[in-house]
Amino acid sequence: MRYSTQVKPISYLKANAAEVLSQLTELREPMVITQNGEARAVIQDVASYEETQETLALLKLLALGNQDVEGGRTRPLSEVVERLRKK
Repeated sequence: MRYSTQVKPISYLKANAAEVLSQLTELREPMVITQNGEARAVIQDVASYEETQETLALLKLLALGNQDVEGGRTRPLSEVVERLRKK
């Protein structure tokens, strides 16, 4: 995905807010908003935002798991299964 195709000045956003929201929902691509020629914000539809947050949460869980493995904080699978069966 190339963000350069979705770059608009803040004046465009102000003048076309409803259209921008429709476009974000339809295309599901983020839009970069510029002010005085510099990128200032990125906007995206809610569904894409939620997916991004879920992905970040999963990546965080993976990173925490890797830290546990590196730190030696693991247990054999058979031990875990046995403990769960006792519950």
